[in-house]
Amino acid sequence: MILPIVAYGDPVLRKISTEIDEDYEGLDTLISNMWETMYNASGVGLAAPQIGLAIRLFLVDTSPFADDEELSAEERKQLEGFKRVFINAKILEETGNSWAFNEGCLSIPDIREDITRLDTITLRYQDENFVEHTETFDGLLARVIQHEYDHIEGILFTDKVSSLKKRLLKGKLSNISKGKIQVDYRMRFPLLKKGR
Repeated sequence: MILPIVAYGDPVLRKISTEIDEDYEGLDTLISNMWETMYNASGVGLAAPQIGLAIRLFLVDTSPFADDEELSAEERKQLEGFKRVFINAKILEETGNSWAFNEGCLSIPDIREDITRLDTITLRYQDENFVEHTETFDGLLARVIQHEYDHIEGILFTDKVSSLKKRLLKGKLSNISKGKIQVDYRMRFPLLKKGR
């Protein structure tokens, strides 16, 4: 089932999410719905807060990036077929070089900004079967995971832009929260007046 994606301005996007366990009701269905929702919106990642749930769950499928001719063959291979569920994730370490990349977000449509992040992360998480993993990711893969991880920490990519950029984006962000935007996927707008 395709779920509405929560738009910028909804308080759930600012909450630090809580951990879940294998008894979380309807988890398999939720994960299935999240995949369907993400693919319907042409996303490469989706976090539970983006569908209104403040739980530590996000998923990533970087396959669309594997077609990028600007990436090396090794990078494309790493991204191709990378599809994973992350539950109760915790970044243990961020290292490497800072690099900027143009990011966007399904909850903040039509806004893209260059965001600087470190290029390597070590992450502890559980998969959909609650098997624990500790892995190191780098490059574009690390970036997508960092972006989704920020969601479960109540952080949005627009928080990472300069003060000047924030001021310039203020009107656009306000319009998104009011539903004054055209998107081709289902969204839930926090400030949309009833009956409009």
